[in-house]
Amino acid sequence: MTETPPVACTLTAAGLAVQGERWQQLMTRALTGRTETADGLRLSFSPEAEDELRALIAVETECCPWASWLVERTAGTLTLRIRSAGQGVTTLHSMFTAGRAGQSPGRTSASSPDRGRRDTRR
Repeated sequence: MTETPPVACTLTAAGLAVQGERWQQLMTRALTGRTETADGLRLSFSPEAEDELRALIAVETECCPWASWLVERTAGTLTLRIRSAGQGVTTLHSMFTAGRAGQSPGRTSASSPDRGRRDTRR
């Protein structure tokens, strides 16, 4: 049986802040839709966001291996499909939010338990 990685982000606090700011800027300028799915999230972006979206996904793939990150281009839209299982799905549903209880748009993340940090939400 394949072991599932823990739902944790390996970025440092500073790295998480930078990544979160980059997501916030991208979402403010190019996010066109957000849908929760049974296994994660589907985010839609305008096509001019492709380079920055792929750069962000390269970081996410390394720091959050508990989820799969796939960008698809279709008829004038970029779609990011983020999938996981178990607790990962719940975590994904709380990510990339806007307007919830004082949160700004952007990435929120589970922190790395081996760093002694608490689960942080922006």
